[in-house]
Amino acid sequence: MGTIVVGYVAKPEGDAALRRAIDEAKLRKSKLVVVNSHRGGDDFDGTASREAETAIAQVEKTLTDAGVEHEVRQLVRGFEPAEDLIGIADSTNADLIVIGLRRRSPVGKLILGSNAQRILLDAQCPVLAVKAEG
Repeated sequence: MGTIVVGYVAKPEGDAALRRAIDEAKLRKSKLVVVNSHRGGDDFDGTASREAETAIAQVEKTLTDAGVEHEVRQLVRGFEPAEDLIGIADSTNADLIVIGLRRRSPVGKLILGSNAQRILLDAQCPVLAVKAEG
């Protein structure tokens, strides 16, 4: 059985990535590893933490209802999400990484960097990038 790693954020692009990853896991008869990565610090306070827990509970329900073998990893350890996804993909010998994309301004790309670009360029396995609907 293969493994698919999906980056999840509680936003439309994360929902799109999760839906597509479920479809791919069913098609390939693969295990799905959902990664929800946060840098931590002041931006990840009690409210953000509770919101993340609620979102992950919904992800767990969605995965169970879909009937795919899965594991959910919620990480808050100071790494960039790209580092977490690539590291987990490497450690699980993933066959595929699925990520969601959103449109960003040129300034946003410059200031924040691009996790998607890093994953696309540095991952050792194929990467499927999906856009949110709408």
